[in-house]
Amino acid sequence: PPKHKKLYKTEHDTSMKPLPTDDYNTGTRQSEMEGYAGEDTQQGSSEPVARAGWNSKIEYFLAQVGFSVGLGNVWRFPYLCHQNGGGSFILLYVLLMLVVGIPLFFLELAAGQAIRQGSIGVWKYISPRLAGIGYSSCVVCFFVALYYNVILAWSIFYLGNSFQFPLPWEQCPKQGNLTVKECDKSTPTSYFWYRKALDITDSIDEVGSFNPYIICCLLAAWTIVCLGMFKGIKSSVKVMYFSSIFPYVVLFCFLVRGLLLDGALDGIAYMFYPKLEIWADVQVWRQAATQVFFALGLGFGSIIAYSSYNPKNNNCHRDAFTVSSINFLTSVLASLVVFSVLGFRAKKKALECVASNMKELSDQFLSNNVDTNLMPSFNYSDPSSVALEVYRDWFNQYGSKVPGNLTDCDLEKEMQQGVEGTGLAFIAFTEAMSLLPGSPFWSALFFLMLLNLGLSTMFGTMEGILAPLTDRFKTLANNKTKFTIFSCIVGFLIGLLFSQRCGNYFVMMFDDYSATLPLIIVVVFETFSVSWLYGADRFLDDIEAMLGWRPHVIYKYLWKYICLLAMLGLLGATTIRMFIKRPTYLAWNRETASEEYLEYPGWALAVMALLIIFAMMPVPVGLIHAVLQDRTKQTARGTETAGQYRIVSTDDNCETPMTELSQRNVLDKPGRPVDEGEILLKEMDLLYFATSMYFPQS
Repeated sequence: PPKHKKLYKTEHDTSMKPLPTDDYNTGTRQSEMEGYAGEDTQQGSSEPVARAGWNSKIEYFLAQVGFSVGLGNVWRFPYLCHQNGGGSFILLYVLLMLVVGIPLFFLELAAGQAIRQGSIGVWKYISPRLAGIGYSSCVVCFFVALYYNVILAWSIFYLGNSFQFPLPWEQCPKQGNLTVKECDKSTPTSYFWYRKALDITDSIDEVGSFNPYIICCLLAAWTIVCLGMFKGIKSSVKVMYFSSIFPYVVLFCFLVRGLLLDGALDGIAYMFYPKLEIWADVQVWRQAATQVFFALGLGFGSIIAYSSYNPKNNNCHRDAFTVSSINFLTSVLASLVVFSVLGFRAKKKALECVASNMKELSDQFLSNNVDTNLMPSFNYSDPSSVALEVYRDWFNQYGSKVPGNLTDCDLEKEMQQGVEGTGLAFIAFTEAMSLLPGSPFWSALFFLMLLNLGLSTMFGTMEGILAPLTDRFKTLANNKTKFTIFSCIVGFLIGLLFSQRCGNYFVMMFDDYSATLPLIIVVVFETFSVSWLYGADRFLDDIEAMLGWRPHVIYKYLWKYICLLAMLGLLGATTIRMFIKRPTYLAWNRETASEEYLEYPGWALAVMALLIIFAMMPVPVGLIHAVLQDRTKQTARGTETAGQYRIVSTDDNCETPMTELSQRNVLDKPGRPVDEGEILLKEMDLLYFATSMYFPQS
């Protein structure tokens, strides 16, 4: 065993115990040190009976990767990469992941694995005053689960509509002999998304009726989650064998198919084209840090919950680097897929633009409205033979001098349309797939991939709710199956809010404001608690006792300074941005058949504030509750010792200096020396106690 260093413990911090190790925890099983099998035997008194465990390392990796790799890797990272400097953004992302993301990821993995409880138990074990951090994580997980499952419902709706030819979003519907006006003004995919799938209102103020199709799909999504979580990780991990691996199969299929498309290389070049000047933009740093933060799933409590099922000697340091690397490579793979397909879509639309302009130019020339010297040298009578670059060169030189409505067919402008969030998945990418031969097959494959990506993340999010609460409350632990079903029913009922015609606007509100600020605050508290209150050196000592080797000292400085300052900076930048710029949302205007940004009304801002306050309320409440409990105990202890004479019974569990000293001996790890000065103080307290028993007047 490694040689332990001294455990420094101040007088005012008696609530903080060293993390448990296999040597001192009386409920620890030998099988933990032998592998992943046999995890179902009883733990110590602080854990529920028969706590589950992973059957193999593969199961654990599938769970962690499945949770961290989600929809954001597919529709958020590519957009940020394209908008913020391409290759330069990727370098910035990697830098922030190395100095902030991975150290914090390692911190949560180590804490969960050492204490073997959910987020509530972990922070309560370190100090009862920190228990509110775990409750805040549970609240945020619940908020995220509510709207995240709605996105799965949308994926189920599109998956069900993919099994028909032609796809319903390939062409505009007709009313009699006329094309529907709203679809004619926009595109078939935009019309299907906003009118057929969502039947959306013009603003968040217009509530509208419930959408029966989305309600049915939402019920199906919650049913799948409930069945997957029915028996905890034992059942969810069986689903993850498919849901965590299948998306990679689909991404590689799309990559191969996408690279064979005309315009794919143009799309990839636009995405990765480096713009080094973006490093001077503070907002780009904020967006990169936020993406690292959410990509790894920090603060949710799910990382802690999953790692708590590991054996104590599992190499969580290696796991932190492995999972983070897989997450980053998945984001890059998804970006290649997205922009190869979007490049094909953009080039096809740009060439259609060229053909339309050439027809307009021919009509103008036949009408003798165009000077012969302005006419292009290429064969404009055959638009298919005109290269996009050649047309743009001619247009930039003579386009403004030619009468008519000629436009610049900009490839990059076409690629920027609807490349973020739901706009990417349900409009831009959907339109691109409709252009492919065998479009129903590719469409079904894509939405099945989205469904599985979301399911793996939902399992982790639900585990971030269920594991801490069942660890904390024995009644819930004894009725975990009923509690799981009850949670899913409550989630479905509250989720009906998002199935209204204005439900998409509430999804955007929850996505932007219910999780971002609270999670950043949670991670700030986590980092500060471990590195400063508990002590980074003590935490590294505990990791050394657990793993058998000591992590590099650089983690001490990363946790204490770099990570903490980075999270505080991100918190400040996010808060300032919220107050400087009034929050807006993307709405669909039925009359103009176009998207527009609208400001949230006053009542919506109040809802946002309540969501943030409610998510953060457990932290100060937990602190106040712990302080009041300490004062109550001190008052009760003072009342007991107020009498002049006292009968001491060895059968009572009364607290004496000897009891405290013996408890300290139990809590200290074997092989770790206790400070001699502290022992002397304890002995003096014992002598004073014995003297006061026999000579009370002295």
